[in-house]
Amino acid sequence: MAKTAIAYKEKMKEISVLSLICSCLYPESRKNIMGDFEDMDIKPINKRASGQAFEVILKPPSPVSDVAHLITSYPKKDISLEDIQKKLEAAEDRRRSQEAQVLQILAEKREHERDVLLKAMEENSNFSRMAEEKLQLKMEQIEENRQAYLAGIMERLQEKERHAQEVRRNKEIREEVIE
Repeated sequence: MAKTAIAYKEKMKEISVLSLICSCLYPESRKNIMGDFEDMDIKPINKRASGQAFEVILKPPSPVSDVAHLITSYPKKDISLEDIQKKLEAAEDRRRSQEAQVLQILAEKREHERDVLLKAMEENSNFSRMAEEKLQLKMEQIEENRQAYLAGIMERLQEKERHAQEVRRNKEIREEVIE
């Protein structure tokens, strides 16, 4: 396929723009120009509103041209049993090295996961401890405020009781004075 594409490109280079224009203007000379290529057939297709159309058909390559495009292969080198053994050992070493790398990477990942887990647990315990301390301080503050509130109420009650006793005393004194 690549050979036919290269041949097509080379033949298209050979066809000049002037010959294409002339072939469109003078159809009788077009047949002569198109017949000059031995490995390519060019067939005109009906005229269209946009211009002339062609179908380019490439012929299969001839056996003579195949010989020119063949690439010679290098002669095979005789491989000894020792060479094969060395290659197998090198492949085994590479496999072991790759396995060791994979195991090392997995161990590093596990270590990282463990570190992350420990850090998360430590942060969680720190958060819990801080929340507990904060709650304890809040509860102590609430208790102190409650005690202060109750002490204030008791103080006012005692003040009212003293005031009530004073009023009763004053009333008794007035009643004694009036009698």
